[in-house]
Amino acid sequence: MAVLPIREIGDPVLRTKTKSVEKVTDKTRKLLKDMADTMHDADGVGLAAPQIGVSKKIFVVDIGEGLIKLINPELMESSGQEIDEEGCLSIPGESGKVSRAKKVVIKGLNQAGKEVEIEAEGLLARALQHELDHLDGVLFVDKVE
Repeated sequence: MAVLPIREIGDPVLRTKTKSVEKVTDKTRKLLKDMADTMHDADGVGLAAPQIGVSKKIFVVDIGEGLIKLINPELMESSGQEIDEEGCLSIPGESGKVSRAKKVVIKGLNQAGKEVEIEAEGLLARALQHELDHLDGVLFVDKVE
């Protein structure tokens, strides 16, 4: 188990647009495992690679229904709208109301390099969108209503 330091607001890596992963390797899989360990250790529901200083399109999410690991994720569809409270491991102690799509379809690669599609709503949809924003250098505080 490798728990990595989580970068906090003010660190430039959190504001940098990430790069796509060209090839899923053992190094990529180790990064995903370390990210999941770090997220769980911090009692988070999601963690994007920039939050541990890696500017790659990778994130992990676990809202208590099983761990999701995505590489090069893309938002394919979204519908509905809801406002709810959000926080972030990179902005400790802060939270705010953010408007997000109620339902989403996300496409990406799993740790085996196979394309997967995830349909989500509610908290899972919110968490996926939050992590997608991290990959574009956007933090939830940028969207607080």
